[in-house]
Amino acid sequence: MERSLTILENTPLAPGVFRLLLDGAEADDVRAPGQFFNLSVDGFYLRRPISVCDAAGSRVTLIYKVVGAGTRALSDYRPGRTLRVLTALGNGYDLTETGSHPLLLGGGAGVPPMYLLAKALLARGVRPTVVLGFNTASEVFYKTEFESLGVPTVVATADGSAGVSGFVTDAAAGLAYDYTFACGPEPMLKAVCAMSGCGGQFSFERRMGCGFGACMGCSCRTITGSKRICVEGPVLKKEEILW
Repeated sequence: MERSLTILENTPLAPGVFRLLLDGAEADDVRAPGQFFNLSVDGFYLRRPISVCDAAGSRVTLIYKVVGAGTRALSDYRPGRTLRVLTALGNGYDLTETGSHPLLLGGGAGVPPMYLLAKALLARGVRPTVVLGFNTASEVFYKTEFESLGVPTVVATADGSAGVSGFVTDAAAGLAYDYTFACGPEPMLKAVCAMSGCGGQFSFERRMGCGFGACMGCSCRTITGSKRICVEGPVLKKEEILW
């Protein structure tokens, strides 16, 4: 669904990381945690896919990292400006499979969808533990927001400047869990897969040409053949992934 949404907030959370609050969404624009929006940025042919961090009423929160010219231009957008957005894209997390005590692991730009997922799990009476991974202390964001949900939250930094020294897998060592949800760079997802002896669902980060399955540019291999990350993903079951 394409909508015109109004920017209410576009503020920095950490170096190069921005929170974008949009108004004008409908109830069916976010059907499951893990879905993403595709934003049109003036002057750029391809839209920018951004995962949904939170949704309440007509307002949706997206958190994005400036990684190129398009997101840099987006970071200059001010409140009151409208964005053309494709909503409700991708296959989100399946909340019928959670275990009794799931572990949520988000790395860098993979942190935002874990927030909406945590809220959805809590609403179903499932209490997760959250592990957030960053390179360094200055990059840490949303720790307080997760803690405000009342869920145990552990931070890991690669340089050891905040929380556990190392990666999300290091922070997860010794934690009790029976299912894993993860989002982050592929090396992180592969390491989480190797670490966990239980089921899980992993959200992949890929460059997307169209965002709705037409270009096939974001395909990946699974045990049942190629799947498009923008349509059959970004969330895939651990058991179907071919690394």
